[in-house]
Amino acid sequence: MDFMKTNRRSLVKGFTLIEILVVVAIVGIIATIAIPQFSSYRAKSYCAALKADLANLAISQEAYFYDNDTYLQATLTTGGGSNVPNFSWTTGVVLVSSAGNITSWNAVVSHPNCNEGPATWNSANTGLQ
Repeated sequence: MDFMKTNRRSLVKGFTLIEILVVVAIVGIIATIAIPQFSSYRAKSYCAALKADLANLAISQEAYFYDNDTYLQATLTTGGGSNVPNFSWTTGVVLVSSAGNITSWNAVVSHPNCNEGPATWNSANTGLQ
């Protein structure tokens, strides 16, 4: 009789309830750590795109100034385009204000998912503010 009981137990394969609960608890702990970090990284990437757009706008403005001896007042057109040659905006970036004249230019841009607030570029004050 003991032989039959031992044999029957060895045929049953699978995980015990305790093992499954431990795995679920570990996955839950990892998720509580990873999800907020992922959201933080995502917000930082929107802010980085915003600042990269300003730096690229600065390069395009300086190239335009080199050819025309004046700066443009940057505009945001439908589809992420711009009136500044060789420049386009990243999706989601909003041009808050812009000004340009013979001696300098400035722009203020924001992104709805960037929690650092708007970024400003002022060519008279050495760039990104």
